Amino acid sequence: MTRLSAITPSGHAHIGNHLGALRRWARDGGPGDLYFVSDLHAMTVSYNPPRLRALTRELLAVLVAEGIDPARLFVQSDLVRELGALSWVLECTCSYGEAARMTQFKAKGGGTGARLGLLTYPVLMAADILLQGADSVPVGDDQTQHVELARVLARRFNSTFGEVFVVPSATTPPTAARVRDLAAPERKMSKSTRDAAGVVFVLDNPDLIRRKLSRAVTDSYDVVAYRPEKQPGVANLLEIYAACVGVSPREVEFRTYGELKTAVADAVIEELRPLREKVIELLADPAELDRIRKDGAERARDRAAHRLDSALRLAGVA
Repeated sequence: MTRLSAITPSGHAHIGNHLGALRRWARDGGPGDLYFVSDLHAMTVSYNPPRLRALTRELLAVLVAEGIDPARLFVQSDLVRELGALSWVLECTCSYGEAARMTQFKAKGGGTGARLGLLTYPVLMAADILLQGADSVPVGDDQTQHVELARVLARRFNSTFGEVFVVPSATTPPTAARVRDLAAPERKMSKSTRDAAGVVFVLDNPDLIRRKLSRAVTDSYDVVAYRPEKQPGVANLLEIYAACVGVSPREVEFRTYGELKTAVADAVIEELRPLREKVIELLADPAELDRIRKDGAERARDRAAHRLDSALRLAGVA
């Protein structure tokens, strides 16, 4: 089985990315699993090219530092020619209505002012999946519609032109920590947030982590209890602590909010310390990171070559 997962460099990796997905990829990934930095997906909204390049490099270093086998890693834009060719074939297989009804397109302001890439990026996502022959794509609820589009396009191409593509399935990843913003616990912690006060980034130093956690929003109950509906801020801190030390948030007991915040800060700093040190080491060795990226690109192209050649030939353009 080939499972394919990606992370977009829309900002710096944070503790939620680590606890919710990246740590699990490293611990539980199978020999056929593939992971990539989806930098092309970050271009659907206004962006800064040098920052995108730097974030892509940083995120690749994070994935390696997490312990993911470099043989399973690549950067999406290193396959820009292959993906461009297949995306065009798939766009000519997809209807406008199918692309325009994607929930994320409508939610992010799909209209006359939206970038065309926001409309077509689900087709690029389908190309990501089909090019690598993935048969399983672990995604959250907000992405299942995109995997379904990949299934539709794979079946349509196969039935119209000939069997080339594996028809993928969306799978639900194992339940993991859903870290909320420390300053606004009603929303998820996000790489792309404009206010970083409530986001603990992987590369934050220990003093900064302590400051952010000391200012985390709690409530006026003054009781440390795991009640997500009534006390979302406290529940978020308990969940972060529990995920770091490997217990259930319902098992955790603290007397005061101050004691809770101190313990969470200690746990987060220790959880991120080896990861942060390894990322800094990798970023300081550009030749090694370049080698990992180059090797990953070559492997990804080799996996895709026969499938892309067959698709182009059957589509009549090769």
